[in-house]
Amino acid sequence: MSATDFPRFLAPLILGLSAALVAGSSAQAQISPVVTEADIERARRETPTVTEQDIELARQKYALPSSTEHRPAPLNSPNLEALPQPATSVPVDLEALARGYAGQSDAIAQAQGLATGPGLFIFVSLTMPRATLQGLVNQAARAKAAIVIRGFAKGSLRDTVTQVQGLIGKQQVALQIDPLAFDRFAISKVPSFVLVRDGTRPVPCASGSCAPADSFVRATGDVSLDYALEHMQRSAPGFSPAAELFLKRLGG
Repeated sequence: MSATDFPRFLAPLILGLSAALVAGSSAQAQISPVVTEADIERARRETPTVTEQDIELARQKYALPSSTEHRPAPLNSPNLEALPQPATSVPVDLEALARGYAGQSDAIAQAQGLATGPGLFIFVSLTMPRATLQGLVNQAARAKAAIVIRGFAKGSLRDTVTQVQGLIGKQQVALQIDPLAFDRFAISKVPSFVLVRDGTRPVPCASGSCAPADSFVRATGDVSLDYALEHMQRSAPGFSPAAELFLKRLGG
């Protein structure tokens, strides 16, 4: 091979490399994306615009309540203003009832075996006729006996106090709500009258505590208090002195 033939020998190789380089550059040019003005305009249209109004609405919706702002009540909180109100507009005088209770507290203590002296108890229900209840309350006030009821009228403390206040008025009458007392003296009907012997103490029994059978005498029926006491004197002479004490109070 002569010196003049050398360029002719390399020419095909050089031409091949040049073609390969040109082809690679062309491929790179085809792969690289070209962003046009239309692409920019489409992206601008699809991107949401956040205005000052949008920012203000979001601030109001998700802002934390301050100490001076009114906080709404929880969903489960009762609305006390929406609770049913009693039909009567007369206010309940709890102080007057308390004075009546204090004036006869010794009688109630006797029922629980906490005081000396005989005790007299009238077991009633607020569902009894009003005239019957009123007569027994008036007699209880004179005899210093205690009125006992099992529970609240219609399940309402307010209704109970309203009815009791209407019955008692300005009289001093001890009234207690004591379902256990009904068990203690085995009361199954109302009205019932129980005369308890001096010094009686409750004893354990199936219902919790009961008065010993020989410590009290009981009368049941829609009768007056003086009639019940006279019946006790005849049927249980041993209780005659105690019954006479309350009869004298009624007569006086």
